[in-house]
Amino acid sequence: MDHPDRRDVATLSRTARGEAVPTATERAQPRAWDPDKVISWAATTFVALIATFMRIYKNDEHGSGKFLFDETYYAKDAWSLVHHGYVTNYVDDANQKILDGNMHGIFTNDPSMVVHPEVGKYLIGLSELIFGMTPHGWRMASAIVGGLMVFVMIRLARRVTGSTMLGLVAGILMTFDGLQFVLSRLALLDIFEAFFVLCAISCMVADRDWFRERLAERIDVAAVDKYEKARRSGTVEEKTTGNHHALFALLNLVLPRSLAHHAYDVQGPWGPRIFWRPWLLAAGIFWGLACGTKWGAIYPLAAFGILYWLWSAGGRRSFGIRWSVLKSAITDAMPGLAYLVLLPFVIYLATWTGWLIHHGTYEEHLSNTQYAPYWGSYIQTKSPGFLSEAVRSLRDLWHYHQAVWNFHTHGLNDATHPYQSNPEGWPVINKPVGVDAQLNIQPGHQGCDAAPGATCLRQVILLGTPVLWWFSAAALVWSIVVWIGRRDWRYGIVVAGVLASWLPWFKYDQRPIFSYYSIVFEPFLILGAVMLLGEILGRADASKRRRMIGAFVGGTVVVAVIANFAWFFPVYTDGLLTNAEWVQRIWFKKWI
Repeated sequence: MDHPDRRDVATLSRTARGEAVPTATERAQPRAWDPDKVISWAATTFVALIATFMRIYKNDEHGSGKFLFDETYYAKDAWSLVHHGYVTNYVDDANQKILDGNMHGIFTNDPSMVVHPEVGKYLIGLSELIFGMTPHGWRMASAIVGGLMVFVMIRLARRVTGSTMLGLVAGILMTFDGLQFVLSRLALLDIFEAFFVLCAISCMVADRDWFRERLAERIDVAAVDKYEKARRSGTVEEKTTGNHHALFALLNLVLPRSLAHHAYDVQGPWGPRIFWRPWLLAAGIFWGLACGTKWGAIYPLAAFGILYWLWSAGGRRSFGIRWSVLKSAITDAMPGLAYLVLLPFVIYLATWTGWLIHHGTYEEHLSNTQYAPYWGSYIQTKSPGFLSEAVRSLRDLWHYHQAVWNFHTHGLNDATHPYQSNPEGWPVINKPVGVDAQLNIQPGHQGCDAAPGATCLRQVILLGTPVLWWFSAAALVWSIVVWIGRRDWRYGIVVAGVLASWLPWFKYDQRPIFSYYSIVFEPFLILGAVMLLGEILGRADASKRRRMIGAFVGGTVVVAVIANFAWFFPVYTDGLLTNAEWVQRIWFKKWI
């Protein structure tokens, strides 16, 4: 009896599309190969430089050269941090004195109760040291980091998709995202947190590839690969004799047949121990810096820590390791704690060095105040010796963190803000944040050409490019479906990157929180959008007509994003608009 053609059925040696399953060695190879790597790096650098230029150009003209939104805190905190070693208070008219160029008599010696860690403020302060205590000076760090985000975005998307073109598309989409653009032109902390999180996750994705390459080098898979190819051609003879018979039968229960036949004689039961993982070391450093900018980075750290374990287990399983998830918990996850828990903690603690050195000032001014309860009787006595002083400073820092935690979890419960929003609508831009507004500009002033009786205005809005965000929201849904349906690990980056940085905010939706916090998961929305564009474009071996239609649709999406960004450009850059022109850009009542 003839059997029907089963090429459309996924088997151990063929995919659902009827293609041969690549060998473990082939799967361990990088997905992107450039005939000329110089071109890839040059194109990446070119797009990133364009993005950086856009973020630097006239960034001091935002708000007519004044402090915007929370710049009023971070710019001054950063200056005092790099000059005094800790964040100090300042006089009431400090803003005007700074804008007038007068830096004398502004800062006091009393410490300020800051509610975010120090890394972002150190970067802003470094920018001020180099470029001056001016709007341009305190915004330069954000502009440079914004451009670097585009660079890292390109390399991550290229690595994940295996396509330099799609990587460049990801960079272009980020370049023309309004939210990332405006945050890169303001001295706020969120752009730094987003950058470090993106770098950390990019390093972890690189570690996944690096780890599999090392497995391929250290495991003798020649016999396994030969056996797999022989099975596909139907020329293999499966014979087991002697003591091997029982073992082979057991292996067949837990491994694909193409691996079971030779798994027991090409490697040990645990596989190689690979403790040195340089990409994971880099990831740990970036996670420490991310948490040292804002505490919210701990959630994606936890999510990708779990993914790191599962990716490592998957790598071992692909080379025939039985019970890979459990064994990887010992061989990979436990050593990984040093990289992803201990190292970030040490980095985080080091970012508080200035605070620790001046901890006595905080004891004097913040213990038993409206900011914190009494820290303890130990502060009434002197600490003898360096070690005792070091322990005391860490104890003070712990009390300080408790005060900051109470502020974030309880201190704002009764507060309100006109721009606060519920996180459920962030991916579709439910409530953008206005950071500057100059209203009632009369005709003839500042170039206003409004009709008689009408006026002009200027505004800066933290608003993502709508076409990009709405397409990316649809791509997120697609990513969830594909991650579950196809078990494609790449879409797990999108899903974990978005959900781990978004869902925790639902716990705090009764206090003032803002839609621009979504900048942390914006890169992963873009990654999902690019992967969906890749699906639309079609496979390289698809018909010419299919590829042409896919290229047209994908190109239309990219062009629409750029055009949409251009339309909103005036409200990203404090451009002059008549009231009628402004209304044309405020598409929903909640956007006001």
